[in-house]
Amino acid sequence: MILRPATRAELPAVLALLADGERVVDPVSVRVDEAHERAFAAIEADPRNEMLVLADARGTVLGCLQATYIPGLGRGGAERALIEAVRIRADRRGTGLGRRLMELAAERARGRGCALVQLTSNKERADAHRFYASLGYARSHEGFKLPL
Repeated sequence: MILRPATRAELPAVLALLADGERVVDPVSVRVDEAHERAFAAIEADPRNEMLVLADARGTVLGCLQATYIPGLGRGGAERALIEAVRIRADRRGTGLGRRLMELAAERARGRGCALVQLTSNKERADAHRFYASLGYARSHEGFKLPL
């Protein structure tokens, strides 16, 4: 397994992972619209953002996440990594791929000089919360969102 930046050609596979967490979505069936294209281009162009994929030896995308590197004055001026949109293909869950994805993402952030990795998870995703806790993530803050 390798963790690397997604290519434009893999955008349908990433959107398929994000589309439905309960079943495998065929990337061929995914519609990539102009908003997706713009967002992907913006992520690709921004050195503080990465859409990362976990791919097998054949190049099949089995997982993804977005990492955003945030500069800050705390922690000695070190960056922190914000992890979002974590997904593993439904038929491959429970095989250790999620753990590997998160470990590789943390290694990538550490290599970049980040002092902290943070993430949020929907309050209804109890299995995900247990998973993140098993990786050493602590529930240290209460999160808030304001839809605009």
